[in-house]
Amino acid sequence: MRAPAGSVVGLCSASATLCAMGMAMLGYWGVHEASPWRAVDVVIAAFAFTGLALLASVPWIVTTPVGEESAERIPAARKVFALGVAVVWLAAVVAVIV
Repeated sequence: MRAPAGSVVGLCSASATLCAMGMAMLGYWGVHEASPWRAVDVVIAAFAFTGLALLASVPWIVTTPVGEESAERIPAARKVFALGVAVVWLAAVVAVIV
């Protein structure tokens, strides 16, 4: 099996970096505070965890073996990566505004 190169490495490292940034946002925002949660807090946490799950699945999607080339998986991984980034950013923006 060949070693991953190019887009595969880029997608994996970018998704790991943004996953770490999303977790830092959750820690800074206060997901662990003892105060009672409001409905908007649950929505923000749901957006954040959904985005983190999408970002965490990118390396699995892009490195899943298919046929002779994994180039077929790269467009799907890019779409999941973009969706994950959008959802995490949405959670961060809502957390800042509210």
